[in-house]
Amino acid sequence: LWPAFHNIDLLDLSGSVVADDCGDPVHLETQYRSSCSDWDQSRLDGWWQAFVSINTTFAETLSNMLQPGDIMWVHDYHLSLLPKLVNDKEIVKYDGNSVTKKVFLLHIPFPTSQVFRELECGEAILEGMLHADVVGFHAFDHARHFLKAAKRILGLNYESLIGGLIGVQHGRRTILVTMHNVSIEPSMVNAALEMTSVNEATTMLRHNHASRTVIASIDIAQRLSGISLKLLAFERLLTDYPVWQQQVVLIQKCLLPGSRLDDEARTIQEIRYLVKRIKQKFGPNVIDCQEFSGSTFPIHQRLALWKVADVLMTTPIREGLNLIPLEYVYTKKKPAAPGVVISSEFSAVCNVLNGALRVNPFDVQMTVTSIDKALTMTEDEKEARRIRDESFVSSCTSSKWTNLVLDDLHDATAVTDGASDNDSDDTSIMGTKYDNKNLIASTAAYLAQECEIGFSHLDMSAVANAYKSSKKRVLILDLNGTIVFKEPAGKYLKRDVLGSSGMIVEKEVSDALAVLCSDPYTAVFVVSGDSQENVEKAIGNVRGLGLAASNGACFAPPLRTGEWKRTWKFFDLGVNWEEVKKITMPIVAKYTARSNGSFIKLTHSSIGWSYYSCDPEWGSLQASHLVLELDQALRAFDVRFVMIKGIVEVVPRILNKGLIVKNVLREVQSTGDDDVDFILCMGDDIQDEKMFTSVFSFLAELHDPEHTSHSPPVIDHNGSTAIPNVSMSEESHHKISISFSNDVSKNRSKSPIHAYTTTIGKKDSHAFTYVDDARDVATLLKKLANFDIS
Repeated sequence: LWPAFHNIDLLDLSGSVVADDCGDPVHLETQYRSSCSDWDQSRLDGWWQAFVSINTTFAETLSNMLQPGDIMWVHDYHLSLLPKLVNDKEIVKYDGNSVTKKVFLLHIPFPTSQVFRELECGEAILEGMLHADVVGFHAFDHARHFLKAAKRILGLNYESLIGGLIGVQHGRRTILVTMHNVSIEPSMVNAALEMTSVNEATTMLRHNHASRTVIASIDIAQRLSGISLKLLAFERLLTDYPVWQQQVVLIQKCLLPGSRLDDEARTIQEIRYLVKRIKQKFGPNVIDCQEFSGSTFPIHQRLALWKVADVLMTTPIREGLNLIPLEYVYTKKKPAAPGVVISSEFSAVCNVLNGALRVNPFDVQMTVTSIDKALTMTEDEKEARRIRDESFVSSCTSSKWTNLVLDDLHDATAVTDGASDNDSDDTSIMGTKYDNKNLIASTAAYLAQECEIGFSHLDMSAVANAYKSSKKRVLILDLNGTIVFKEPAGKYLKRDVLGSSGMIVEKEVSDALAVLCSDPYTAVFVVSGDSQENVEKAIGNVRGLGLAASNGACFAPPLRTGEWKRTWKFFDLGVNWEEVKKITMPIVAKYTARSNGSFIKLTHSSIGWSYYSCDPEWGSLQASHLVLELDQALRAFDVRFVMIKGIVEVVPRILNKGLIVKNVLREVQSTGDDDVDFILCMGDDIQDEKMFTSVFSFLAELHDPEHTSHSPPVIDHNGSTAIPNVSMSEESHHKISISFSNDVSKNRSKSPIHAYTTTIGKKDSHAFTYVDDARDVATLLKKLANFDIS
């Protein structure tokens, strides 16, 4: 994991000793070739199981210690599974609730999504981290890579939140991704600077290198520290600028922690070779390189080196948190003479120190130029660079950093806290502890919180009880993403479904729908944005099921006994669709040709361009340009553009799924003697929002029939005006006589109506409830059909 997090992929590992995979360094190459493959990650199964075991042990211990309201703060990648493991235990222990707040801070880099996808265990690690409330990094580069990995591997989108924060929506939760930089502890450094040993070590260093300008550094002797690149640049400096051969010295301290034996052995061997070569060329006084066992250098020796050094030079090629440059800057505070920091652009500290000279270690000539600039820099410029960094280095202590992260944690969980019950007397009207941080500062914030409180997870047992007690029921369901599980459009690789043509309804779901449709008092309708052919292929085998395709532009009543082919009817939407297609198709074809994986979807009253299987970012970019071009070309037509789930659609302006929903509800209401007393409407994307609002409109019409809106006329496949009868099966006719009418108020006794509008996934919606995904929809349908789902 350590190499992968530092952006070293399997190809790099196969030809290097960055990873210790097969044991003894002496026999490393032989064992590689004889007993294991560089590419076979199954050789790491034992290590992965140990990693899981350690995380599980922590989770078991912590779950017995943590109390509701506690905060668990996890540091670094070693325990990246811990947030999810603890969360899972809390769900079991506290009746489905997560009762603690969780912070996960990564102190090393996070790799690009391309490298991270190479890890077989990558998805598990991502899931573990994403069960924290706050995921923190030391550099935006690392956070950006994490966000890309979450999008490309799990299909999770991120958004900017109020206050400049970034939120990732995962299930029912919003995870805050944050960046905060921490500095040194000034009080500790001040105390150390007063030590006699510091002054003694300083005097000795100045005596040893009395006549030379000092470039200093302390690094771990591993490949990623970039020491060899630093030595190559120093050698080139002495070659290209001979004047420095008698005036400069590089003091390099190499630490050997013993954590990566093969890496350290190869690295130190290379360092020794380069140091020897430099000394042979330019004499023994130009470089002072020493090796030390351990991962840290004593603070009194560090501070003495910083006091002597005119330049600090760090050239890592991958690096997370490193406080050494910050300690150097603080040591050079007034009244000391200012120094210069040369920092690699691949380090996290490069983003923190605004006064540093930034270099690309791989560009040796650029590094040489920067060294010369540092050595010849005027005192005024050095002082100006010190001033840029002095305030941050002196003030951002670990305690301040901790409080900043906890403030972000509060922001991330404020709404959840506001919605939770609290039995304490010391509470505000929002139900949270009364303090300044929990006060609602604006009407907009209050309304947002109230909306969050009212938007609840669907209670399936309550739905089932209402279904059983009702007399006339209507179920309206979206297809793709609701009945059929669909992976998020943002995922780079969709492993389950590669497009709408691949929609497969599980047999248990199909059987449950068949049972529900056989009830003469229940009308079930599936409304899809796909074509008639695809909808029939996916779910048309359920005879008692009503179907609507092309976002409700066309629909087919349930099949009657003896019928084997559905009769489709259409709304007259007032648009010359053939003319629209003549203009649209050449434009869409152009974007299809340049976007691998995209294709054109034609339905009765929509033209769609699907980029669902494209690279998600390239597809989104092309989609935005396509909409702009189509908007110019189709201004003369009464059409609009819809972007949903990896598809751009051109549809008539008045077309939406609400048309068919309203017709279904009106027809069922107008037949028989009983009122509709149960409505279940479920969908997963923006097109389904009109279904929800149409349910609300229908309920309003029951009490105010004078303001009933009229639907577009309906025509059959021959172009003749048709009777809309859209929903009732033949069995229903025996109980309810069909008489379609816009009059929905038939002077009946007003019995209670159970109306459930449910979106798939927790997000902004007109629906009142939500479920997590299509698997929950399947569970509900089986529950209503009285299937055994225990």
